[in-house]
Amino acid sequence: MENQTGQTPKKNSNVIYFLIVVVLALLATDVYLYLQKNKSDTKIVYQNDEKTRLQTELDSLEAQIEQVNAGKTKMSAMLQAKNDSLKAKIRVLRSELSKGKLTVAELSKAQEDVKQLRYFVTKYTADIEELKKQNASLAVERDTLKTNLVSAAKKDSALTKQNKELDTKVKVASALKIATVDIVAYKIRGSGKEVDTKRASPAKKIKINFTVASNAVAEKAMHDIYVRVIDPTGNLITGADSGTFNADGQELQFTYKTAIEFKDDGSAYTIDWLNPVAFQKGSYTVLLYADGYTMGKTSFMLK
Repeated sequence: MENQTGQTPKKNSNVIYFLIVVVLALLATDVYLYLQKNKSDTKIVYQNDEKTRLQTELDSLEAQIEQVNAGKTKMSAMLQAKNDSLKAKIRVLRSELSKGKLTVAELSKAQEDVKQLRYFVTKYTADIEELKKQNASLAVERDTLKTNLVSAAKKDSALTKQNKELDTKVKVASALKIATVDIVAYKIRGSGKEVDTKRASPAKKIKINFTVASNAVAEKAMHDIYVRVIDPTGNLITGADSGTFNADGQELQFTYKTAIEFKDDGSAYTIDWLNPVAFQKGSYTVLLYADGYTMGKTSFMLK
């Protein structure tokens, strides 16, 4: 009886120890599962936060690209290709981040891709800004060139005007001018002898005797001389050999044309003109022209 009583307490003690071990194991399991759940929840929260951050950065990078392009800077083919490539990469990354869950490897790759994208966008922005600076510099050079061209055109116009005025002055200065002039009417006898007359009825021709004023700038050469004879009624006398010429800025008809050699030595010249019609009584006006200008003007009277 004594031995049975001693074994019972010992048996009960073993059962208690076993139950304690089981309870402790269960508690340890619960703690482990709880910690694993917290770790998993933390990981999910981290992944979600990182996805949001990456999406926000994509928004920022896309806005940066749009802001750079807002200036409508004319891009080269290379920059345009880079612009299209960056936008395509952003679309791909958005698609990746829009997935429900990302593995650790996928998230890590997305982080690396965004990092590279950030570098390319920064480089692209710098390239566009440099292009804008170059364009601005070219615009300044273009405007300066336009201003210079306008200024040069004005100067050229002014010089052309001055040259034209100078040329006109030179032409005026170099034109021959009458120094002295005398006109005598002549009748012609049957023998052919010429005798001066003051009467209109027998007169057949006139001699225009003149000298030319000294002119250092006039060309020492042959000069065409145009004669216009105006009768007492105010009409120009013309013949079969009459024609037109330009003088004093207008086209005129001449009565007679000849030429003289100018040597600037005070030489005297004579022009013989035979009237194709009968002389009338009254005052005749004779005008001489050379080098595009009037040489001189005089008149004579026939009774």
